[in-house]
Amino acid sequence: MTINLDFQYSVFRQTTVVNALGMHARPAAAIAGMAQDASGDIWLSDGKSIVDAASIIDILSLCAGTGTKMSIFTEKKEDLALADKIKNFFDIGFGENENE
Repeated sequence: MTINLDFQYSVFRQTTVVNALGMHARPAAAIAGMAQDASGDIWLSDGKSIVDAASIIDILSLCAGTGTKMSIFTEKKEDLALADKIKNFFDIGFGENENE
């Protein structure tokens, strides 16, 4: 799905919600904590909505269940490593997968 972005971004990453419980408060809080360390803004998108990744409430408003494709955008190139860290957090199922 294509969405219109009304902001400029420097870094773009794609991932998928893979854990069985989907996005819930604990991983949303962890992602928001990571995003708050950014030197610029970071956004998450499910292809329908774009939200501030530094806001737990905004992240939860996506209602991202298992299998939801997510995009990560950063305002500044300096936040490349942080975008990769957030993507990895998604990729490992927020550390909640039973087979880990």
